Amino acid sequence: MKLYDLELSGNCYKVRLFAALAGIELAIVPVDFLAGEHKRPPLIDLNPWGELPILADGKFVLRDSLAILVYLAARHGDERWLPRDPAGLGEVMQWLSTSANEIQNGPGAARLVDKFGYRLDKADTVRRAERILALIEAHLAGHDWLALGRPTIADCAVMPYVALAPEGGVPLDGYPNIRRWIARLKALPGFVGMPGV
Repeated sequence: MKLYDLELSGNCYKVRLFAALAGIELAIVPVDFLAGEHKRPPLIDLNPWGELPILADGKFVLRDSLAILVYLAARHGDERWLPRDPAGLGEVMQWLSTSANEIQNGPGAARLVDKFGYRLDKADTVRRAERILALIEAHLAGHDWLALGRPTIADCAVMPYVALAPEGGVPLDGYPNIRRWIARLKALPGFVGMPGV
């Protein structure tokens, strides 16, 4: 399997992190994002959205980091990471939705402004980041992991842009439960980091 990847992308990192923790071998194909390689053939043919990551498993191609996490977990049949029972699956999926919405538009967007110069409403991104971080902090006050009392793809989906929040001017000093959760993830066998994490 090939992962078309950008090292500084939190979305690409979600996939690399899960694959490392689950022992899934991926051939990492770095993409020259600044040169627009992802917007030209052959990559634009693989993903017309012109975004990364892209997973190619033989002739099967998948875009979107969360879809890739679900695919990899289901393909390898390890229910520790993605359960098949409806309640467990729902619990994990609600965190994937949080990752794609509140986290992407909060700490993820704040980082885009500060680190990459995107023209977004910075005050709004910080407000959104503080709201979701407070909710996660409260959740983690009574839980070691986001879902099911163990590491799942939910943790792999949520952690990157939470851990990278300081790169968007959103410090984690006031969130001790989040900091302990990140440390627990970093202590898992197979953990890999990325710049800023």
